[in-house]
Amino acid sequence: MRIDCPCCGSRDIREFTYKGDALALDRPDPDAGDAAWNDYVHNRDNPAGPTRELWYHEMGCAAWLVVTRDTRSHEIHAVELASAVKGDVA
Repeated sequence: MRIDCPCCGSRDIREFTYKGDALALDRPDPDAGDAAWNDYVHNRDNPAGPTRELWYHEMGCAAWLVVTRDTRSHEIHAVELASAVKGDVA
């Protein structure tokens, strides 16, 4: 799989690190309790279909990216700088 980095162009997926669902960025309050933090750290949705994911271009420009991709086919529909879509994903 290749990701089209807005800064570096088309790159092999091995240059990137997957960081999770771009829509699940809200952390619990520090005093939310063990149950809330356990859920935040250990439980993730496993959607089949289009998702927005957060990726880090670790072996490239060090940009944070929001990748819109279909988890069934791995087809990538869009790649955007996370800083440009910050208000759209929270």
